[in-house]
Parts: sequence; C-alpha cells; structure tokens
Amino acid sequence: MISTLEKEITFRFLKARKKDGFLKIISIFSFIGISLGVAVLIIVMSVMNGFRTELINKIVGFNAHITVKPYEKKYINPARFNERQLNSISKNLISSNKGEAIIIQKDISKGIVLRGYSKNDFSKLKIVKDKTFIGDRNNLTKNYISIGKELSFTLGLKIGDDVTILSSSGVETVIGSLPKKKIFTVISLFESGLVDFDNSIAFINLDTLDEFFNQNKYDRNLEIYLKNPQNIENQKFIVQKIFPDEFVYSWADTNSSLFSALKVERNVMFIILSLIIVVAAFNIISGLTILVKNKTRDIAILKSIGVLNKSIIKIFFLVGVIIGTSATIFGIILGVIFSMYIENLRELLSNIFNISLFPEEIYFLSTMPSEINSSSIFLISLCSILITIIVSIFPAMKAAKLDPVQALKYE
Repeated sequence: MISTLEKEITFRFLKARKKDGFLKIISIFSFIGISLGVAVLIIVMSVMNGFRTELINKIVGFNAHITVKPYEKKYINPARFNERQLNSISKNLISSNKGEAIIIQKDISKGIVLRGYSKNDFSKLKIVKDKTFIGDRNNLTKNYISIGKELSFTLGLKIGDDVTILSSSGVETVIGSLPKKKIFTVISLFESGLVDFDNSIAFINLDTLDEFFNQNKYDRNLEIYLKNPQNIENQKFIVQKIFPDEFVYSWADTNSSLFSALKVERNVMFIILSLIIVVAAFNIISGLTILVKNKTRDIAILKSIGVLNKSIIKIFFLVGVIIGTSATIFGIILGVIFSMYIENLRELLSNIFNISLFPEEIYFLSTMPSEINSSSIFLISLCSILITIIVSIFPAMKAAKLDPVQALKYE
C-alpha cells in the first residue's frame, strides 16, 4: 500500500522547480518519446490488421471458404449435402471443377486456370455480386467465358470478343494426340483487386469444362461458403467429419505461406517499433537519476526523521511509473484517433505535398485500411508500462542506498 505521505512527496517531486529546468526537459522528452512510440505502434498495427482483413476479403471473394475434393474418381455423395451439421454452418454449397488451359488472342498466348460453375452457382459467387463486375451475371452457358479485367488488358479483349482456348486434354488423331480447341465469347469482366488472380483465372460453364477436359461428375469439387467464416479451423473439422474419405482444405490452407509471411512481418515491425519505447524509457532512468541527485538533501532529511528505505523506493518508483503510464495513455488516445482518421490524413498529406501516398495501382485498395484491435492495444500498453516499471527500479534503489549523514555533510 502507498501511504498519504508517499503520495504527497511523489507529486511534489513531479512538480519541477525553476532550478530543475534540465530535469523537466528530460521528463518531457521521456513523455513525448513513449507517447509517440505507443501511438506509432498502434497506427502501424491497425494499418497492418486492416491490410490483412482486406486481403482475406479479396481472397475469400475469389475462393470458397472450405473445399471438399474427391480422392481417385470417387463421387461426392449429394445425400450428405443435407447433413444437419453441414447446413447449420454453410450458406451455399456449390459444385465446381477446374483445369489448366492456354488462352490465345491474335499472336498473344497465356496460361490460365479455367474454373467451371453452373450458371446458377456462378451468380452466387461474391466476386460476381461485386459492383466492379461488368457484364451478364446470369448467363454463363456453353460457349461463354468470364475473364478478369487484368487479363482483358493483357490480351486486348472486351465483352463480346471471341477468344480461343486450348485444353491440356488431348484428342487422338491419325497424326497423334492434339490439344482440344474451342472458341468462347467473352460475356463478362470481373475484378478481385489481386493481379495474379485477375490475370490467370477465367470462368466457364461447369458442363462445358467437364467436356473440354474429358472429365465428369466424379472429378467435381464441393465448395462450401460459410455463414460465419471467422472460426475456419473448427468448421473445417466439422466438414472433415462429414466427409471422412475426401480431401478437405480451406482458403487459409492454400494461402498459408502468404499469411505466415504477413505474420512474421507484423511481429518484426512490432519489435522494431518497440525499440522507440525502450529508448524513450531509458530517458526515465536519466531523469530519475538526476532527480535523486537534486533531491539528495530531501532524501537525507526524510531518512533522518524515520522514513524507511522501502518508502524512498516507492516514491521514486512511482515518479517513473506515473510518467510512463501517463505517456502510454496519451499515446493510446493519439494512436486510436490517428488510426480512425488515417485515410483523411493520407488525403491531406497527398494534397499538401502533391504526391500519391498509397497509390491504388500498386496496393489495389482505394483507401488506406485500418482496423483497431483491442488486444493489440492491450499488448502495446502492457509492454510500455512493463518497460517503464523495469527502468524505474534502478534509480529508486539508488535513492534508497543514500547515506543521510554523508548526504547532509556534503550538501
């Protein structure tokens, strides 16, 4: 417990006198350094969280949450689609298939992945419902194809143009095996915001794809779109129990390396920016050490009237903790406000300096994303206060070791 006397002396020491000008400057720099460190950490973590969420939304917009793939030409039994557990977690169940092909337009050719959906299922896809989608959403029939805008730029295609597709499955002729060739008409253009997807994937009718790649219903996958895609691993476990003989994987599995890299980058950024707080916190050591030197006479008087060493430790420890904690709180407020209005700040700086910050053509996002995470703020605050506590211990111990007789003798 902290006594009333200890509190009064602590707050008295916090009020710098005129002759303590240098001490006041160090305290101010400590306060500003910790506040800025905490604020910058919150802003950077919020922006990186926002990036991750936007990236997930884009990837999920292009992929099923969970996919069930049959092993060795084993047809997925549709009777299991009505399982109560499956219906409780799924929003849509869609049959699909895919195959690798070459798309040819004039003298340009490119390898792509063709995805097959029925015309009804195609209209249910998130990317098709998006406002950036151009063309017919409801007529993906036999000879039509939907391609990404990036691929349309690469090949110089527009809606209504014909394009030639070569299948990786061959047709036996008298001169040997030749790839299947089919002409499709571009019916629509989609945009996911991810260049790799938009430039390498196209959609055609499911029955047409099966025929084009010499496949059938036994090769088809089941795509599961969840009502709540947040807790993906638990729901994947439920699906695996329903389909024990099939290969079950989620969008997170297919993009695990990307999100692992993002996690490592986020952790490294956290460690690097935490050094700002550490450096600022070391100013507290300097400030408290100078405070101990300036208050030598006061410490000697306190000891001579019977104030215990543990009380001296508490007083100087509290001075450091109050500076650090108040700086942390101010930094949290600053960081949250800037995170909430980061897009407005970006626009303001872009207009003032006439430069393009966060260009859409590079990051494929029209606005700078920010997602304030309470657990991240708690972790940053905890680290900041712990660092402050640690650096406040040494000067407080030094103050307690002062010999009152020697201190008054040389005062």
